[in-house]
Amino acid sequence: MAGDDVFVHETAIIEEGVTLGSGTRVWHHAHLRQGASVGEHCNLGKNVYVGAGVRIGSNTKIQNNVSVYEGVTLGNQVFVGPSAVFTNDLFPRSRPGSRWALVETAVDDGAAIGANATIVCGVRLGRWCTVAAGAVVTHDVEPHELVGGNPARRMGWMCECGRLVVRTSGPIPEADCSACGRTLPPVAR
Repeated sequence: MAGDDVFVHETAIIEEGVTLGSGTRVWHHAHLRQGASVGEHCNLGKNVYVGAGVRIGSNTKIQNNVSVYEGVTLGNQVFVGPSAVFTNDLFPRSRPGSRWALVETAVDDGAAIGANATIVCGVRLGRWCTVAAGAVVTHDVEPHELVGGNPARRMGWMCECGRLVVRTSGPIPEADCSACGRTLPPVAR
């Protein structure tokens, strides 16, 4: 089912039961599995894979070569950079009779994930947080927190507008964004 003004490139595969919100664009060689739901005004780049039953909020942008596997939920206004990776199994094996247990991952509204970052399943990325390019996230990320490295560690605190407010490995300070004037909120989910 698709809303108004939806664009799906002729090479994309959209399976039965997929919902696409109005104004959403799905580009070259994307594959959306059955039961996936994509909100309004989203942009799914080339080679994007969306697993069965995945939920993606509105105004979300997923760059080229990203796989959003079953068990991952993306909120509204989420940015996922090129070739970022989500996992969904903490104990992967490929042998006859092996079983896997789906481990869910939640990405809250406004979160930004840099290019080539890896998000290990079972974590929550808080509202307006930022994951630096190439980071390997193995634990929850607080709202507005900036993390980077392998494993990812706190590097600072970000404004909703996307600018770094303060570089620190410590707790969120009382501080205003020099770009837009917003005050960092206390951390609370």
